[in-house]
Amino acid sequence: MLNLALARTLIAAAEQKAREIGQPMNIAVVDAGGNLIAHVRMDGAWIGSIDISINKAFTSRAFDISTKDLGENSQPGGQFYGIHTSNHGRVMIFVGGIPLKQGGVVVGAIGVSGGSGEQDQAVAEAGAAGM
Repeated sequence: MLNLALARTLIAAAEQKAREIGQPMNIAVVDAGGNLIAHVRMDGAWIGSIDISINKAFTSRAFDISTKDLGENSQPGGQFYGIHTSNHGRVMIFVGGIPLKQGGVVVGAIGVSGGSGEQDQAVAEAGAAGM
């Protein structure tokens, strides 16, 4: 089960990657219900990315898909085109959100925002690797 202690471990792994690449980030972890367990805004991370990181985590859990994959499928003509307007605008189609699994079951998600898409994804992957 995803709890606060594990969420902090995942965030610490993500923070380490963010420091390695020199980009302060907002990092959020949500539980199986999409509810926020923990969030960190690293020193110097954009304030505007706080909600984005939380919503990336929510999106990944709500649909059990990475925001990278969702974004690729939500472009004009894609099967999920327009999905970002659902759920009162909470759905994020930017990379950086990854579902977290234990034993093949989604138990939550991590969301990262504050850099380029490539940086957000790298930091999210580093955090998710802690599962």
